[in-house]
Amino acid sequence: MRTIDRTLDLGPATPSLSLTARMMLAFVNVASIWRAIRNRREIHYLNELNDAQLRDIGLTRQDLDAALTTSTFFEDPSSHLTNSARRCTRPSAFSFRG
Repeated sequence: MRTIDRTLDLGPATPSLSLTARMMLAFVNVASIWRAIRNRREIHYLNELNDAQLRDIGLTRQDLDAALTTSTFFEDPSSHLTNSARRCTRPSAFSFRG
């Protein structure tokens, strides 16, 4: 008669998050959603500016529309506007006016 030893390898156990860690994670997620909603509302305020005022801050109406349409409701659209403003101002920063 033969006996075969079998072992079950479960690997290292992953510790569960503590209550404090779970609460902090939930707080960070809620704060992120709140920031995205607040920035979305601010973009609507930017839409009230005229074209010359938008140009002064390096944006166009198309940038505002694209920021709102390319991001989902819970994503922060402000990063799109930041990138658009940087692209718009970069060529003028290196041009010589003399």
